[in-house]
Amino acid sequence: MSEFKLLIVEDEEPARLLLKKYVSEMDDIELIGECTDGFAGVKSINELKPDIVILDINMPKLTGLELLEVIEHKPAVIFSTAYDQYAIAAFEKNAVDYIMKPYSKARLRQALDKACKSIDAGNAADAIDSLVKNEEPKAEPIRRVAVKNGTKIFVIPIEKVDFIEADGDYVKVHTGESTYLKEKTMRFFEMNLSPDEFVRVHRSFIINVNEISKVEPYDKDSHVVILRSGKQIKTSVAGYKALKNCLGI
Repeated sequence: MSEFKLLIVEDEEPARLLLKKYVSEMDDIELIGECTDGFAGVKSINELKPDIVILDINMPKLTGLELLEVIEHKPAVIFSTAYDQYAIAAFEKNAVDYIMKPYSKARLRQALDKACKSIDAGNAADAIDSLVKNEEPKAEPIRRVAVKNGTKIFVIPIEKVDFIEADGDYVKVHTGESTYLKEKTMRFFEMNLSPDEFVRVHRSFIINVNEISKVEPYDKDSHVVILRSGKQIKTSVAGYKALKNCLGI
């Protein structure tokens, strides 16, 4: 019987202990490690290359979904979660399984069997990519952005973002000090940033309205937004209208 390598990424010790007890009774699953936070999880996933990861969705430093956005190795994923309506809907649409806390050994076995079949079929990475690229609105506006720069991971509070710029299949997230490339779409950020704080002023730019210094005419049909950093961003006609609505002018 083939053995599948398993990594646990879970910040709650009782949950880790229960998982380890269940897995110890399974002949086809080899536990190769456990992590207590998302940052350690990213490092272990990339280095140990597990076949399956049981991943807690709600972790304080880096959530399970944020972790998936920055890993290089793509295992089969089983989310371990308390009730989260948005997350569960996303999992069900993208063939990623989840186990609801508290869960039984039988439910865990069912999820592991599904993960093993996904690995054998060669579509585990596709399931992750589909979940990560999901553009549907979240339950609440996002308040931070996880980005990768080389081997380092940064979690940027959304208020630190000056503007977001389209760059092919990626976006550039600009802060006052640095620029980070992220594999997300402009549509994702337009739908999931607070409309009171961020406005899409052009097909290629979403700006933080709190960083606006002034707005000036540019030509007959457009304006230019000047940010506190000195960056100048030209608006489209529709973008200028959206900006005026946001600013109440």
